[in-house]
Amino acid sequence: MSLHSYTKLWTHIIWETLNREKLLNEKAAKTISEYLFNYSKEKNIFMKINYVNPEHVHALIDQPTNLSMEDIVKLFKGSSSHFINQERIIQGKFSWGRGYAAFSVSESQLEKVVEYIKNQKEHHRLKSYTGEYELFMKKYGLGDLIKPALTEGGAETLEVGT
Repeated sequence: MSLHSYTKLWTHIIWETLNREKLLNEKAAKTISEYLFNYSKEKNIFMKINYVNPEHVHALIDQPTNLSMEDIVKLFKGSSSHFINQERIIQGKFSWGRGYAAFSVSESQLEKVVEYIKNQKEHHRLKSYTGEYELFMKKYGLGDLIKPALTEGGAETLEVGT
């Protein structure tokens, strides 16, 4: 990075467990949250906040100039899944699902997004993750990319198509 390059690119990132399975209990979520925060520091990615839900993660970062969003998500998902499996945080083999969602956040909306992420537990008492994801996609003009899909158990989920 050049000493004369300055950016402030707040990004709200969301990714999920494989098949959106609710695999992460509160103890696991706390451990993974701490891991992600420390790992982001190690990689010089400023993470303002993150919240690990049973089947998905929210993180708010300031994207550095030397990494693409895809590279950042690969780092977070790859290192954390390795950590989860190596430390046996859950029973069986753990994997994150394919893809992610990333949305830019203006400085004026930063605290609103921080509060939203901070209050995930309460938020999801009222709205399912699938419903939340669908609203995000529609809010950001990506609603036409959502396709219903069935999981192995027959439950309907949403897939993002191309």
